[in-house]
Amino acid sequence: MSEKTVRTRYAPSPTGFMHVGNLRTALYEYLTAKSQGGKFILRIEDTDRERYVDGAVDIIYNTLSQAGLKHDEGPDIGGDFGPYVQSERKDMYLPYAMKLIEDGKAYRCFCSKERLEQLRESEEFAAGGYDRKCRDLSEEEIQKLLDAGTPYVIRQKMPIDGETSFTDSVFGTITVDNKELQDQILIKEDGYPTYNFANVIDDHTMGITHVVRGCEYLSSTPKYNLLYEAFGWEIPTYIHLPLIMGKDAEGTVSKLSKRHGSTGFEDLVKEGYLPEAIINYIALLGWCPKDNQEIFTIEELEKAFFIGGISKSPSIFDYDKLAWFNSEYIKNMELEKFAELCAPYFEQAGCGNLDKVKLASILQKRVSKLTEIPEMVEFFANIPDYDIELFVNKKSKTTLENAPVILGNVTEALRALESWDSETIHDCFMKLAEKYELKNGTVMWPARIAVSGKTVTPGGAVEILDILGRDESLKRLEAGLAKLG
Repeated sequence: MSEKTVRTRYAPSPTGFMHVGNLRTALYEYLTAKSQGGKFILRIEDTDRERYVDGAVDIIYNTLSQAGLKHDEGPDIGGDFGPYVQSERKDMYLPYAMKLIEDGKAYRCFCSKERLEQLRESEEFAAGGYDRKCRDLSEEEIQKLLDAGTPYVIRQKMPIDGETSFTDSVFGTITVDNKELQDQILIKEDGYPTYNFANVIDDHTMGITHVVRGCEYLSSTPKYNLLYEAFGWEIPTYIHLPLIMGKDAEGTVSKLSKRHGSTGFEDLVKEGYLPEAIINYIALLGWCPKDNQEIFTIEELEKAFFIGGISKSPSIFDYDKLAWFNSEYIKNMELEKFAELCAPYFEQAGCGNLDKVKLASILQKRVSKLTEIPEMVEFFANIPDYDIELFVNKKSKTTLENAPVILGNVTEALRALESWDSETIHDCFMKLAEKYELKNGTVMWPARIAVSGKTVTPGGAVEILDILGRDESLKRLEAGLAKLG
């Protein structure tokens, strides 16, 4: 008999942006399936209409697409286990709950909201428990209430004593006292299922074999398992993921939230991080590969991922580390592709008319986030007002006395060039340094200041002059001479 195909599902609620934690869950579900030759399913859980956000479904699709997490079944592509939108499945849940009532494993609860609120005011049920008042109503009492049209919910009959245990692939065996489990609601008064009930029905009917989710759901898992057992269904493999933490400026650590910085995928992309770098970094938040490899393509992750590499310990989201990953991806990108990514940032800085590939070439080894680009290149559009003290450089041995002479010679030599390209400009500087017996840096420093107005620039004098072109370069060199007096 062949082994069962691994099937995982990502089942987000369309309630807003895609948080880093949600994205890691989706990634690990994807990798759990793909590393074992399985299927990755997308299911939209949209029954919480109060929290539903217009456009959030599109965010889910766009994020998964940008992240390279291609689902095998879902609302947009279909499959054998649809529908894949929970609100379109709403008629299937009540018959399952009625079957549990018939089998004596669930019951109708006719308690009013007012009575439940009074219960919560008591010390015993302050946490939202229930006293099981309707659990053992007689058939006559139940029929009388039904005939009167009394609203009800359907609750599951939980075991009152003993323990319930389950094994998680990450956290091991977890045991809870059954007395801590209240008779959970399966179907609400409006006929809609609760999240816990719909989740179990959907996972079973879609053939989900591995459930991957955050460790905050560990305490709810016994409830899920008791439902599986009540129906006589096979319990899936559980993989609960450790928390993702954030570090405050003071150094204190707490669960990752917006106060630590951007926590949504779209926001991180807007901040200049590449989707593939984000995914690579998130893959290592709670999972350790067998070797010391850090840079992975999504295809490499599919081959390297194994469940045993997931840690119990919380991981800290480190923005500096993410920036390092981002810089590595930028460095290894094809120059033309990087130039395309840079284009809108060049426009923002007013440099859209310059040679994008040349401009990108001096940035590629220096950029960690795309949003750094405008500030780095804005001097190409408008040279800042600068102090003549910038011409003084101890290392290059330039002073306010020799800078005007050197800059005058450089300007004259460059004006005489027949062609204008980096090689010709470089050779011109070298000949000047040899002619006047100066260091290369001594010749180049005054020119660099005159054309950029900055001591730190992407690229040196040669690259800047080449990108600016003859006319703008000579204009700035002459303005530098005038500034030196």
